[in-house]
Amino acid sequence: MDSIKINSNINLYYIPMTKMKTTTVGVYIHRPLCEKEVSANALLPYVMKRSCKLCPDSESVSKYMENLYGARTAACTMKLGDDHIIHFGFETISDKYAPDSAKLVADIAELMLSILFEPTAFTGDIVGLEKKNACDRIMAEMNDKAVYAMHRCGEEMCKGDSFALSMLGTVDGINAIDAESLKKHYNKIITSSVIDIYICGDTNIKALTEKIKTYTDKIAFREACIPKSEIFNGNGGVKKVTDKMDVAQGKLCMGFKTGVKANENDYISFMVLASIYGGGAHSKLFNNVREKLSLCYYASCSLVKNKGIMFVNAGIEFRNFQKAYDEILAQLEAIKNGEISEQEFTSGVKSIENDFESYKDNQRMMQVYYLNQKVSGTDYDIDTMKERIGKVTLKDVTRVAKNVELDTVYFLTGKEEA
Repeated sequence: MDSIKINSNINLYYIPMTKMKTTTVGVYIHRPLCEKEVSANALLPYVMKRSCKLCPDSESVSKYMENLYGARTAACTMKLGDDHIIHFGFETISDKYAPDSAKLVADIAELMLSILFEPTAFTGDIVGLEKKNACDRIMAEMNDKAVYAMHRCGEEMCKGDSFALSMLGTVDGINAIDAESLKKHYNKIITSSVIDIYICGDTNIKALTEKIKTYTDKIAFREACIPKSEIFNGNGGVKKVTDKMDVAQGKLCMGFKTGVKANENDYISFMVLASIYGGGAHSKLFNNVREKLSLCYYASCSLVKNKGIMFVNAGIEFRNFQKAYDEILAQLEAIKNGEISEQEFTSGVKSIENDFESYKDNQRMMQVYYLNQKVSGTDYDIDTMKERIGKVTLKDVTRVAKNVELDTVYFLTGKEEA
């Protein structure tokens, strides 16, 4: 990966992926995750991509993309620890496959720059429409009960911490925004945020670098830094929360504190631990809690890299709550005691290695991988990460497992349940 500093705020990263026929451009604007601006950040990219100086309305944007042989664009927000990221994504055919020697990547970059620095969609009608869409996204998350349960567990677990906030903002927060306040927010953050641009594929990076430098040369930026995430230290006991809704299946989410930061050597061992515990069909949760004991419809675990948190999620019958809860903890206790078969260990390691290898065929995942590395303060390429994973021992896994402590138990149950 080539790293190019455009100015004090903008960084350009080029990841050559010459075997692919497409080139993708990902823009990541880093903002602190905080209640004051989370809703405005969540709304902003959807408004910005509607129109710009280059393409003054949505129809113009669509036509511009069609003229680039079906290029695509997207926008969203992401949450990496306490870093709230405004994201724009673009994809087009790589120049060497373009008809008539067209410079499609340069054209996509021009649209990207105009959307970033010359948006024109801050009108009452457009902002009003995107506010409705933003509220719909919040409600859609609530309708996906597995996602909702994990969000609620994190919200209760990290109450008082910025990580408790949803990257989608809140309905009240969205409704409080108008076109004028959103434009004011845009003007404040666009020159005072770190902006990372990742280009994956095959392109003339020198020419693109000059284009971006020329475009941004006269803009006055205020030096910024990526928000730092604070490790979650726990609630001092096990917090238990139950919500009742009109659901046919219970959703159990258990939040654990690990005490390990993403840039510490032990985090690699935690990745293997999570894989063995609940990382797929090879894991203890899948094979014991789901398959052997039939206590759940699904069970898996995931790490929140920059907060030192591990979540276990399971879909269960209401009546099986206690049995599933006990068995989930029993499987973790087994790992702490070193009760890991050679097959479980080998499969856990291999699963992670295969995931990393698959990134080499996925430009979007390659961007997110390196973005995660930067936000976490680490700098390992994929082959180095695979090598480090391969050096983890069973003793390493049992040692770090002993630091895992249950912090929060969230259960979404039916309205009629006692």
